[in-house]
Amino acid sequence: MEKKNYEILSGDTVVAVWQDSSLSVINENLLPLYLKNFSDADSWLETRAIDSHRANSRLLKKALRLAEKDDLSTVIHVNGATITDNYWIRPVGSELTYKDVEFKDDYFSDLALKGTYDSFNRAANSRRSRTPELTNVGSFEKCWKLRNGSWWMCKRANHDEMFSELFICELGLALGMNMAVYERGNGCIRSLDFTNAASVNFEPASAFMGDNEEYPDVVKALQSLCPQAIPDYVRLIFMDTVCANPDRHTNNFGLLRNPQTGELLGLAPNYDNNMALIARGYPSKPKSGDLLIKLFNELLDEYPQCRDYIPTLTEETVRNVIEKIGMRVKTQAVIDLVMSRYILISK
Repeated sequence: MEKKNYEILSGDTVVAVWQDSSLSVINENLLPLYLKNFSDADSWLETRAIDSHRANSRLLKKALRLAEKDDLSTVIHVNGATITDNYWIRPVGSELTYKDVEFKDDYFSDLALKGTYDSFNRAANSRRSRTPELTNVGSFEKCWKLRNGSWWMCKRANHDEMFSELFICELGLALGMNMAVYERGNGCIRSLDFTNAASVNFEPASAFMGDNEEYPDVVKALQSLCPQAIPDYVRLIFMDTVCANPDRHTNNFGLLRNPQTGELLGLAPNYDNNMALIARGYPSKPKSGDLLIKLFNELLDEYPQCRDYIPTLTEETVRNVIEKIGMRVKTQAVIDLVMSRYILISK
């Protein structure tokens, strides 16, 4: 890709200039956390690109007739804009505004989610070329859909993946946790954009942790960055522990940030649990060597004050959640799984 000079903006405020892979900071208060911590605009933009390994990603790029399909070129095609924050880029000297680059329709959503030939052909014959799907990250086939003026993430899911996502959402709500809103869809699971179209900015944990997802290291980082996020973070990994979610990583949790001031507000709601619980089959009864339980107990040993954030869980609560969802599963097996894991936590 030919190098050009770009301004990096938050809304309509220029926060940095990216010139020949060199970053000059203008407004550090509003600078994306990734750039504040790593000063690498090329890598930052690449983290915002649709996963090129997704089959529907390749179809989307082909339908849009992108001349260059690498991650950097893909993101630049839509000025680096996403649904969940107000960061974007424009060539130096451009008169584009944030309103010009905001996404206003979900025209390519069916192609991104389903990948059918009809959706591919419809997309290929459109004159449109801007879509939030080019910056819709993650390894599962998914799309952004507009419903009554709000953005919803739709992710393909089978019965057990769907149940697991809904169960964890409802269990978290029953325990008073900070949870993203989930609904059952037709062949997919839907979640409401918790940033309300970038009314707040989502900063993934990778922006300040890189790939380091070690629990004590995250708590230590939060102590200096955003201490009010620690209780919700402990509850997040508590839920991962009792619901056997091995897929928590630094790109599926993070912080919310005030887009006007740059202030860090707290942890984003708990989301992305479609590989937990029974999504990959019914796990066997846990033993003391279970990795997630071991890691969580090690955190409690290092930070005993975190025990105060652990909610009380009962079999009745778990059963009520399963009944509320109303999907056909092995009820007692799910109850036994969750409660046996809960019992092994060192409270």
